[in-house]
Amino acid sequence: MLKFSTIQLLRFHFSFFLMPVFWFAISQVKDIDTQDALLVFFILHFLVYPSSNGYNSYMDRDTESIGGIKSPVQPTLQLFYVSVVLDVLALLLSLLISNFFCAGIFLYIIASRAYSYRGIRLKKYPVTGYIIVLLCQGALTFFLVMHGSSVSKSLQVSPTALTGAALLIGGFYPLTQIYQHMQDLKDGVTTISYKLGYRGTFIFTAAIYLMAISAIGIYMYEEGNVNQFVILQIFLLPVLVYFCWWFYKVYKDTRSADFKNTMRMNLIASFFTNAAFIFIFLIKKI
Repeated sequence: MLKFSTIQLLRFHFSFFLMPVFWFAISQVKDIDTQDALLVFFILHFLVYPSSNGYNSYMDRDTESIGGIKSPVQPTLQLFYVSVVLDVLALLLSLLISNFFCAGIFLYIIASRAYSYRGIRLKKYPVTGYIIVLLCQGALTFFLVMHGSSVSKSLQVSPTALTGAALLIGGFYPLTQIYQHMQDLKDGVTTISYKLGYRGTFIFTAAIYLMAISAIGIYMYEEGNVNQFVILQIFLLPVLVYFCWWFYKVYKDTRSADFKNTMRMNLIASFFTNAAFIFIFLIKKI
């Protein structure tokens, strides 16, 4: 029987925040293997991401709010074992897609463990930790979805699209850390958001996000899909509006950089970005 703490700290709902990369990638696959695409979705969002969340919580043992959970329960050894089981299951199922996909999932898992494991703890280094997140949750995931979901299992993916996917994750990742500065410092972790400061985090985020949209726009132009880029901008307008409003609030009073506003920003950004790429996927496939 799984304990409440284990289920809570796996944070299955947090996969929704990472889902835009999947929908971006799947919307660009020309010939989709539906069965493999569904399996890729399951492996990432129900096995790999929750396992990573659980292992991170097992290592951190947070007592204050974390991503998606206002009041986390302390983990038990069961959480560690469950994270291992999820990883093994993810690797075994990945073999049904391709050896290359399995290798990519293995690389993601290793990087995730190095990010959290206290013997290595890449997350305590602001720049290194940030780059690892961009490469794994952004570029690597985009590549694996494109490869694993295609009929041909092609290894050829546009470098511009990979860059866009990486920057898309990198554009909002610092904002997820903005309310945890003191908690992270107590645990010996110096995040990129802490280094940038409250206002600097928003400015940096805006710059990276602009680069992400530019890279995606260039990619879509190269593919002759300018209409997709227009659709994306329409869907992302609410994200921009809330971001500017929140930035104004934090600029006037840094106490507005709290858990509630952070989660609201994550939810709005994820919802409309997912919706944009799902809509693009539907108009291309139907």
